[in-house]
Order: sequence, then structure tokens, then C-alpha cells
Amino acid sequence: MPEARDQQEAAERLALVLTDHGLQRMTARVLSTLLCTEQSAMTAGELADRLQASSGAISGAVKMLTSVGLVERVPVPASRRDHYRLRDDAWATLYTAQNDVIGAMQAAADDAIAVTGRDSTAGQRLTQMRDFYAFLMDELPALLDRWRQIDTRRTRSDAGQT
Repeated sequence: MPEARDQQEAAERLALVLTDHGLQRMTARVLSTLLCTEQSAMTAGELADRLQASSGAISGAVKMLTSVGLVERVPVPASRRDHYRLRDDAWATLYTAQNDVIGAMQAAADDAIAVTGRDSTAGQRLTQMRDFYAFLMDELPALLDRWRQIDTRRTRSDAGQT
């Protein structure tokens, strides 16, 4: 079993990667801590202690991660504190939620094409953007279905089922 210090160092390295790719620093640290912990769930206080961060910073990060479907609040018997964990289906949930963003981008490109004209230089760029997002909208559902099938098989295999 890895030592707590090694786990936290791994979490901080992961947080740096996430931050380098656009995630807010505290949000990245909370996410990576929840990914790397052996605990099934953590309270906001435990996260604050582990990350040496304020309760406000933790609250904001948890709120953001909850809103995109990566983290969920879970009940813990005999505890009055909120406990948070990474959702079992976090990554598929995140990409399923992206359909709204992809659809909005596709619609925005369509609106801009109507203004610029399809044959203009801007219209050609916008058409490529719209077509790319249309492609994603067509492909993501099948990709997510395949992932869920693979994940189900992996989970059964890990549990010793066939």
C-alpha cells in the first residue's frame, strides 16, 4: 500500500498537469486528491487539511467539480458533514455533459455563417468549425456506449465475474 506522502505527491503532480491544461489550480488539486486517495470519500475539512487550503477555496473547487459531474456528495451514516467522492462514471458523465457545449458551439458557428456568408474566408473557417462539432455530436454517443461496455467488462473482470 502506498504511503500517504507518496500519494499526495502523485496527486500534486497530476494537479500540475491538469492546471497546465486549463483547470483552475485548486480545482485541479481537489480533483487529483480525490483520484489518488484510498478513502472512499472525503469531507471538505479533510480536503482543506490535506491541501492546506481554506474552506472557501475547497468549497469553490468542489462546487465546480460537482457542477460538471465529476464529483458527487454522498451520505455517510452518523456524520453531519458532507462527504465528496469522484463519481464512479465521472469521465463518461463529463463527456456526456459536453454534448450541450458541443451543440452550443455548433449552433453559434451556424449563426456566424449566416452573418459572414458561407463562401467568405470567415465563413469557410466557421463551416469547418461547425462541421467538426457536428462530427463530434454524431460520434460521441457511440464512443461513450463503447466505453461503457468496456468499463462494464473491466469492472466484472476486476470483481472476478465473467
